[in-house]
Amino acid sequence: MDDLIVGTSKLWISPIYALSLLTAFVLVFLFPLTKDFQCPKEKHQYFYLQAITFIGAIFGAKLAVLMGDVLWPIKPFDQWFNLIFSGRSIVGALLFGFIFSEIAKPIMGYRRLPNDRFAVIIPFSIAIGRIGCWFSGCCLGIESKSFGAIKHLDGIERYPIALIEISFHLTIGAILIYLFRKKMFQGQIFALFMIAYGSFRFLSEFIRATDKAFLGYSAYQWFALILIITGILSFILRNKQKSLMTNEVNA
Repeated sequence: MDDLIVGTSKLWISPIYALSLLTAFVLVFLFPLTKDFQCPKEKHQYFYLQAITFIGAIFGAKLAVLMGDVLWPIKPFDQWFNLIFSGRSIVGALLFGFIFSEIAKPIMGYRRLPNDRFAVIIPFSIAIGRIGCWFSGCCLGIESKSFGAIKHLDGIERYPIALIEISFHLTIGAILIYLFRKKMFQGQIFALFMIAYGSFRFLSEFIRATDKAFLGYSAYQWFALILIITGILSFILRNKQKSLMTNEVNA
């Protein structure tokens, strides 16, 4: 997913890649995200919030690709039209989708804790999207002859990053479902996911074929570090928010 098509007048998207993305979106939208909502006003606010989150996710997805693949602002870039129809980044989407929603919440007067139902479905949605990455030849790992390396579409043996990430998301998704069913860390599950994925992405970048042009790290690694910090802060703040809500109920 973290690839950018530049220097060409014809943009081509793999049908499998497009189908996997469409399936991932459909999975999220068909899931009963608002099943636990009792107040119609909060439900309407939530849908508006989701739209804002989506806008933030698109912005972050493109910004991360712009910096991670094109190395902007280190290198100049003027193919903005190509950027619109090309790659996107999960780590950038998660980070800025979260930031946009957190900015919008106080403006909207939205006080509910983050939706754990949304949090548990996201890893599976991403895993489906990564299937398209694997079959379209993006998200390349570095060349390797070691155990676990697989000959990719370019005929070179590489670490199978897309397959590794699919395994990660299926595993963390199963863990989050367990926490959700046990009613553990209510309102904090998405924060845990941000911490987990940020950590995974930072470490997996060392075997990804990405330019480490920003102080020896890739732009994606810096985004991942910010995602980890954001997740930790969110986890702490949600805990305080739950305490305040409990005190208000008991008052």
